[in-house]
Amino acid sequence: MDAGDRRIVLVTRSTRLEELIARHNTVAQARFQIEHLGADFSDYEREHASYLTALTEVEAVLARLAKVQRLDRRYLPSFLFAPDALVVVLGQDGLVANTLKYLDGQPVLGVNPEPARWDGVLLPFQPADLARIMPEALRRQRATRTVTMARAQLADGQVLDAVNDLFIGPRSHQSARYHLAVGGREEAQSSSGIIVSTGLGSTGWFRSLVCGALAMQGASASTDLATLRDHGFAWDASHLRYTVREPFPSRTSAATLVFGEIDADVPMAVTSQMPGHGVIFSDGIEQDFLEFNAGMRAEIGVSPRHGCLVV
Repeated sequence: MDAGDRRIVLVTRSTRLEELIARHNTVAQARFQIEHLGADFSDYEREHASYLTALTEVEAVLARLAKVQRLDRRYLPSFLFAPDALVVVLGQDGLVANTLKYLDGQPVLGVNPEPARWDGVLLPFQPADLARIMPEALRRQRATRTVTMARAQLADGQVLDAVNDLFIGPRSHQSARYHLAVGGREEAQSSSGIIVSTGLGSTGWFRSLVCGALAMQGASASTDLATLRDHGFAWDASHLRYTVREPFPSRTSAATLVFGEIDADVPMAVTSQMPGHGVIFSDGIEQDFLEFNAGMRAEIGVSPRHGCLVV
């Protein structure tokens, strides 16, 4: 298929100002609420203006090269991406990760709408780069990076994939109770939940947990753990890493399987012992979850799907 016949899907998001207007009905009411709390409303306006300027520039470039369909973030779960689609995300980083979750290898090109505001680890390009980058990307001549994803599969067949991490535990602040089996070892645990991280997510939530562990270990902390804290692990690694949050040893629960790797040779199985409120959610999105209550078994491992980032 000729590059000009291909579709570009442009994924966008609402700005903070648009979300405030949706909540308070008008700009004036939104301004009143923010300034009443002592915050700077003009920052919301600047961010909104910058995003719209970037969006206008990006759409103009893309429209000269191919058919463009704009897609708001909220419609990602129900949108069917063509197998040959090229996806452009006008982000932040979180929007790129959220988009990858609903793809199956289609290339994603991240664009930073405001480099002075967003670090953009997953946003290597700016709007001004697109005229040069997009023809190569449409011909699949740009280099890409593979992103390993995690998968939770329940005994009833339900599946949930994650680009950054999976959380297994209680919906609220109650204790999670479950039976954990990994690497030939198993035990009953009580904790505030399990985090399973991909390489892409290893500098996010997972990193914060590693930082806490290192702070408690002090001078006795391992070099490997310090390396994980500072650099995470590879985006395309063939393994995942897990850590148990706040494990509580008692007469009926142990706390020895609290940190390690999961791969094809070292799988993880978790069986819920929570009578209610148990969930598995992915990438910090609590609305995207599987019910995980008493008796349900989940297998956790590397997903057969993967992400593809244009670099």
